[in-house]
Amino acid sequence: MKRIYNDINLQNRNSFGVVQSARTLVEFESAEDLRSYFAEHKPEKWYVLGAGNNTLFTKDYDGVLFTPVSREVRVLEDDDRGVMLRVDAAADWDELVAWSVENGLWGMENLSAIPSSVGAAPVQNIGAYGAEAKDVITVVEYFDTRTLEVVRLSNDECRFAYRESIFKQELKGVAIIVAVEFMLRREARPNLGYGDVIKEVEARGGATLRNIRDAICAIRASKLPDPKVLGNAGSFFKNPIVSRGVADALLATYPDMPCYAVPGDEGVVKLAAGWLIDKSGLKGYRQGAVGVHDRQALVLVNHGGATGGDVLELAYHVCRCVKEHFGVEISPEVNIL
Repeated sequence: MKRIYNDINLQNRNSFGVVQSARTLVEFESAEDLRSYFAEHKPEKWYVLGAGNNTLFTKDYDGVLFTPVSREVRVLEDDDRGVMLRVDAAADWDELVAWSVENGLWGMENLSAIPSSVGAAPVQNIGAYGAEAKDVITVVEYFDTRTLEVVRLSNDECRFAYRESIFKQELKGVAIIVAVEFMLRREARPNLGYGDVIKEVEARGGATLRNIRDAICAIRASKLPDPKVLGNAGSFFKNPIVSRGVADALLATYPDMPCYAVPGDEGVVKLAAGWLIDKSGLKGYRQGAVGVHDRQALVLVNHGGATGGDVLELAYHVCRCVKEHFGVEISPEVNIL
């Protein structure tokens, strides 16, 4: 069953809390709801708005927003090795991670406390602390707005990369994700490649699922503001990937600069955008009603009353400063409309 809203205020549907409206918003429960709407209305301009955690509205949206509302989690297979799940797009990501930990299933624990819906996870290939959504995704099921049919893509077909997928490339403006299937393992596979995670886990008594989740939740809570208190979209910028030569030149000047290997490509290195922003003197920087968070420079915040345009202007300023200081270009991770 679908619900249609016209001229709807989006302030409570985006984590920045900016005041914008949409001409039409459609809440859908199934692919059949989408099929009937597209067959009847044939919208030319549309966008999928999930939980609103990774979207910045800079103006009123004059198209159709589609929001999934079905949150079912269904076990497809369950054996000694692990569990295969089918999860509807509107399910809360962190609630799913919590469920996996409570049931002794490995694979999602490092992705704790990421604000996202399940349907948004494969689009961005969300990741944190050495893990990515692609590590546990087996199938993504989407509605094709051209053919009005449901399509299933395997993990390989999704062409996942760092904060990338086919849904941000060829299928952008084509696919509406309706469900995601995951494979979670019973065998312990702790992923403790980050120093602060190791320390927090050891302080809790070792690498159990519960300890890893609790450690990561604590780390994120200490660094990241609650969007219900201070409007934000989490990490606003992607960590830039540069050639090894560029990284080596920077390390000669900044030997304490964090950098990380990129699996499968020895010729490039991933830098920490938050560190670059911080060292550019911008942590805690404020520009009217918007600012760079004082504990995590990757996060831009709305102190109250900011417009999407205000946030975007600050983002451009941050990008310019990093380019001037380090010669490195950073770019937004957030979807800007």
